[in-house]
Amino acid sequence: MTPVARNRLFALGALLVAGAGLGFVAFGNIGENLVYYWSPAEMLAQGDKAYTATIRLGGVVQPGSIQWNAEHTTLHFRVANDATDGAANVLVRSTETPPQMFRDKIGVVVEGTYDASGVFTSNRLMVNHSNEYRAPKEGEDPNKWRETLSDSTTTASTSPGAGAR
Repeated sequence: MTPVARNRLFALGALLVAGAGLGFVAFGNIGENLVYYWSPAEMLAQGDKAYTATIRLGGVVQPGSIQWNAEHTTLHFRVANDATDGAANVLVRSTETPPQMFRDKIGVVVEGTYDASGVFTSNRLMVNHSNEYRAPKEGEDPNKWRETLSDSTTTASTSPGAGAR
């Protein structure tokens, strides 16, 4: 076999392997492993497609919707597109202890599944927060940040994240 024929045969083999790999990715069952990232309005618009799919639902905690049962570590709240009245929202049920920063009007991302009863069952709850840190200025109270937590309808003693460290 001449070197030119050998190179052509090698190139043809490489193309076949690459094509088979691309075909597997494009047409294989990779769709079963997808995680969709949707807002409440986008998820509700999907209809039946949203049921049983793994979804990351992003939005804000609707004010006044937090129901925390510390005895059973069950949390119910609504995730809305935004904090305005009438915004599309979805009821979320979680059985994990929420982060300390969890409160009304904070941005959240919950991962889980949505079912036909209209409840999103979350197996992962994350809060969105600023990554900016500013040291207190001279004479400024270093605990002033706690005021942002007391602005919500839940107090520090009854909030779901209290005591969870």
